[in-house]
Amino acid sequence: MRRFLDRLYDGAGAIGALCVFLIFVLMILAGVGRQMNWRVSGINDVVAWLCAAAAFFAMAHAFRHGDFVRVTLLLEHVPRRVRRGLDLLCLAIALVSVGYLTWWATAFTWESYEFAEMATGLVVIPIWIPQSTFVLGCWLLLLAMLDELVTVLRGGTPSYQRAVEERHAAGDFSSDV
Repeated sequence: MRRFLDRLYDGAGAIGALCVFLIFVLMILAGVGRQMNWRVSGINDVVAWLCAAAAFFAMAHAFRHGDFVRVTLLLEHVPRRVRRGLDLLCLAIALVSVGYLTWWATAFTWESYEFAEMATGLVVIPIWIPQSTFVLGCWLLLLAMLDELVTVLRGGTPSYQRAVEERHAAGDFSSDV
């Protein structure tokens, strides 16, 4: 199961990276297209959807690898047992918060599907299609947080903490700047 989940998070991160690359390609295409008098206005809609997809698909991967913004000033200066308790508390709060977000994002997207709502920009497609990237990203982040909560409950070290410790051991403090 661990291998499957790690591949799922890495795959979602790769999809997020692919979205960023597609944004780059489309922005270059739009710039060239404007110079050549092509109609490229609809590219802005696609780029906006890709921005959302890039952000939300990459969340679970970023969370697991310690790349989320976390304030560890207190956690680094308390005993291990207290840190574990604080990690559990923070993960529980995050799980409830992301669970709430995921529930409503899913309901909202389902409503868009049920009512056959269409995008209002120049590219007219069912709006649930780009919204689904938000929902999938939320579900993946929720799964990653639940995964970490179970790890800490079992007495393990959270993956985000291990990732930061490994970077520090290698002399990389760039994420702390």
